[in-house]
Amino acid sequence: MRLVGFEARNVGAARLSLVAGVPLLRPEEQVFAAMLEGFANQQLARNLARTTIEGRENTVKAFAAYANAFPWQWSAAMVDEWLGDLRSLRDLKKSTIRGYSQAVRAFCTYATDPAYEWAQQCLARFGTHPIQVVHEWNTAVHAQENESDPAKRAFTRAELEALFDYADEQVARIRAFGRKGWLPAFRDAVLLKTAYSYGLRRNETRMLDEPDFTRNPHGPEFGDYGVCLVRHGKAKKGSPPKRRSVLTVWPWSAEILDEWFTEIRPHFGLDDNPAAWPSERGLRVGCQRLNSRLATYRDALGLDPALDFHSLRRAYVTHLIEDGWDPRFVQEQVGHEHASTTSIYTCVSSDFRTRTLRRTLDATVTAALAATKKGGTS
Repeated sequence: MRLVGFEARNVGAARLSLVAGVPLLRPEEQVFAAMLEGFANQQLARNLARTTIEGRENTVKAFAAYANAFPWQWSAAMVDEWLGDLRSLRDLKKSTIRGYSQAVRAFCTYATDPAYEWAQQCLARFGTHPIQVVHEWNTAVHAQENESDPAKRAFTRAELEALFDYADEQVARIRAFGRKGWLPAFRDAVLLKTAYSYGLRRNETRMLDEPDFTRNPHGPEFGDYGVCLVRHGKAKKGSPPKRRSVLTVWPWSAEILDEWFTEIRPHFGLDDNPAAWPSERGLRVGCQRLNSRLATYRDALGLDPALDFHSLRRAYVTHLIEDGWDPRFVQEQVGHEHASTTSIYTCVSSDFRTRTLRRTLDATVTAALAATKKGGTS
């Protein structure tokens, strides 16, 4: 809702201009609302996602409510106290707290930029002006690339086998009782296997359409399912979703997809729906359904609670590396720009490291014996 008396001067700006004879009824609240609107416009101009913009706006509002002050009254001490409470009382993750502080920093950068004239307007109306209150010396430094929960890990091969077997058993059990729920259960079982087969993220998986699977001329043994075209990959800030193609590496992946698309999916009766994983009530299955289904199966099997949907992607990377696939191939399969990112996902098992160590030691000994023998015969 645009405030009367504000006009857009440039992208992200909502310059306060006095309307002759019409005073603002609630000047502090109305100016703050206009600043938030201008901040949102600035971020839209940078092509940031609306979810990102809404999250930052909510964070700024939360800080203002905690401090019980408007932006032109904020101080660095208020930030110190707020972040300290978030850490000690709410026990938030370090990355979450850093995200909150970055949102407030971005807002203050906007509010103090001379191009938007908020400092002049606040000074004229309230006798003070906004300042930057988030600095390097009162916020945590992003010192390492990987800040994920250390409990998060990949599925082991045994855990994956148990998970997939259990998912198949649920389909058979529901179908044996004559219940209609066997179709969604079948869909979710194939979906979980597909996410692992191609090392997909959650949203990448749910956004697949049937035409996204195609032939690989260099892998005819996979039939119509030699390549998975990912059109909704993880995007950089201000950029559209990143596309990539993932080659099929295991024959069983093509087999389950062929059965799903040719024999099972038609039972949903959605001829005009291109989604690979149609929902019973909408276009496609939702992210929450993916999380809840995996969590239900995981808990029923008594597996580690730290295993989540992303653990399927971690397992894909880990198992390919363990099986001797070229690291650069694995990096391109999962769409990582840098090899260091792929290495974070690699949870190589102790057995693999032991075999690698043994192979290296054996090669060293063999080379030493060969050198000794050569020296003795010369």
